[in-house]
Amino acid sequence: MTSQPEPPRTPLQRRDILKTLGLGAAGAAAATMLPAGDAAQAAETPQEQVKTRYRETEHVKRFYALNRL
Repeated sequence: MTSQPEPPRTPLQRRDILKTLGLGAAGAAAATMLPAGDAAQAAETPQEQVKTRYRETEHVKRFYALNRL
């Protein structure tokens, strides 16, 4: 028995590449239009705006002391 010859492979056509790039760009543009999250969650209450966020605790002071130049 003889093996059947493989059909010739066609190189990737320029038109296929442009279609793929166009679809990728459209998908990226559509993804930017999706809502990122609930806007109410992003807003801080007045109590959250006033509270202290940074505390110089003992381990922070030790870190600064060990890493002085």
